[in-house]
Amino acid sequence: MELKNQNLMQVIKKVHGLVENADMEKQRQSQDSVGSIYSARKDLHIEEIDIDGMRAEWMSVQRMHAKKNVILYCHGGGYMTGSRLYARTITSKLTEHTSMEVLCFDYRLAPEHQYPCALEDAMKAWDYLMQTGYGARDVIIAGDSAGGNLALALTLQLKQQQRFLPKALVLLSPWTDMTNSGKTHETRAEIDPVLDAEYMKKAVKYYIGERDAADSLISPLFGDFKGFPPTYIQVGDNEILLSDSLSLHKKMLKANVNVQIDVFKGMWHVFQMSPFKMANKAIEQCAEFILQQL
Repeated sequence: MELKNQNLMQVIKKVHGLVENADMEKQRQSQDSVGSIYSARKDLHIEEIDIDGMRAEWMSVQRMHAKKNVILYCHGGGYMTGSRLYARTITSKLTEHTSMEVLCFDYRLAPEHQYPCALEDAMKAWDYLMQTGYGARDVIIAGDSAGGNLALALTLQLKQQQRFLPKALVLLSPWTDMTNSGKTHETRAEIDPVLDAEYMKKAVKYYIGERDAADSLISPLFGDFKGFPPTYIQVGDNEILLSDSLSLHKKMLKANVNVQIDVFKGMWHVFQMSPFKMANKAIEQCAEFILQQL
């Protein structure tokens, strides 16, 4: 099994390398091309919308589905890449397994647009939902990697503004600590097939510039989680961001948050994007958590 897993990790590393590109714009285009494959699926309905100049899309299943509640999805990509198109590798699975509508938005990316641009855009998407007729308790906020960071930062900012908080959070391999101080940044450095120290340093530099990486709206791990909604975390045990999830889980428990975490043996960063059995099982568990909250 160990040999099989090592071989699979090598495959993932090669596939990930095909999408990576030193030219940021070309990498963004490659990711969009991967996500666009899901546009042709006849069992999904995708409606593109404009939210005050920001591109976004609704995704739903082509069958009877729940409309009272909605998932607001924050895509990953280190705040440098990613889009609603690339996120379809996950949002399509979420809408399938929950029968809920999913709203995903294209927040502004670094280095062209540094913090707090992405957070401002996330708040814009949140306000759009509130203005459309949803209540805060009708919304599940979800996100992967930097999108998990953004989901947490948005909820922390809502709390700071003394606004109503979402019903629950679902976080896939969330990047919670931009100081990158977790132990697994070292202990998993040799086996992580997706992330490495150089990439993480570049992402931090591009996103925050000279700002304080320990700011709680930049590194939510250092935030105050008292009164936070129920939270579900998934992470692979072969990724350097494992510490980010474990530390978040521990801190939320101390704040008496109803928090659950699943660590998937042999899995890597945001493995839920992959088209195989374990990825689908993980999304099924996300759906179970969401439906339990509703």
